[in-house]
Amino acid sequence: MDWQRFAEQIGAMAHDLLEQPSVDATLGRITGSATELVAGCDAAGILVLSGQESLSLAPSEPLVAELDQLQRKLDQGPCFDAARHSTEERVFRIADFTEEESRWPAFVPEALKLGVGSMMGFLLFTEDEDFGALNFYSRRPGAFTEDSERAGVLLASHAAVALSAARTHAQMEHAVATRHQIGQAMGILMARYRIPENEAFNALRRYSQDNNVKLREVALLVCEQGALPKP
Repeated sequence: MDWQRFAEQIGAMAHDLLEQPSVDATLGRITGSATELVAGCDAAGILVLSGQESLSLAPSEPLVAELDQLQRKLDQGPCFDAARHSTEERVFRIADFTEEESRWPAFVPEALKLGVGSMMGFLLFTEDEDFGALNFYSRRPGAFTEDSERAGVLLASHAAVALSAARTHAQMEHAVATRHQIGQAMGILMARYRIPENEAFNALRRYSQDNNVKLREVALLVCEQGALPKP
């Protein structure tokens, strides 16, 4: 492993991740980087668990989504373990899918049928939150070495920071857009009913509370209809 070259590549990747225009684009660049930078990696994807729900994000090829679906169906597998908050283990690895695996006895033989030879899973996390697992797959048994694992840990660390930044940026953009839309709706109500700003906002908020509709959605309706909708 040429660690000098790897450091240069991952530095360029880290900068590239922060330049992505959306969370989805960031996720796609993360999984694409995995196949480029980690020796032995043929495919990669991100699995996110939220309660009983699981999401397959940015799979680099259909095989990844199939494997996530298989783990979902069996309710077992290294990706699920890596993404569950209850575990303290940050890295999971199956070196050879042709051998028995006591931790995931149902998953391994089924994944082998799909063409997987070996895999690794890394928890994506920062100090504040966990996101899920970044998972690497190879069609060859024994494809991942100790160097592959070290590279995966570094990539997952950079990926978690970039994903956190992308999500924060998306939330800020959403908040700004919501504020702008509410401002537009208030202006419409002020002009239509000849009321001051505070009364316009109170009218929106009251409708939101009385009808159990989010304030942003009420504002959108006002912008579309030119008035408060009928309950």
